Amino acid sequence: MKKRHEQKLVVLSIALFLLFNVPFVLIFNFEGALFGIPTFYFSMFSIWLLSIVISGIVLKRYYE
Repeated sequence: MKKRHEQKLVVLSIALFLLFNVPFVLIFNFEGALFGIPTFYFSMFSIWLLSIVISGIVLKRYYE
């Protein structure tokens, strides 16, 4: 894996660190539901799933 592709994963991990910090997490902490799932859980698991998909794409496409 080349250096710039490793940098993509580092940027992704820094972005996830910022997204899962308390100030951002509290944005989704309100009463309500999407598809019967509380908004807080739906947003956290959506961000988590999106990060897994992006990591998989980067690793699959650029792994040498």
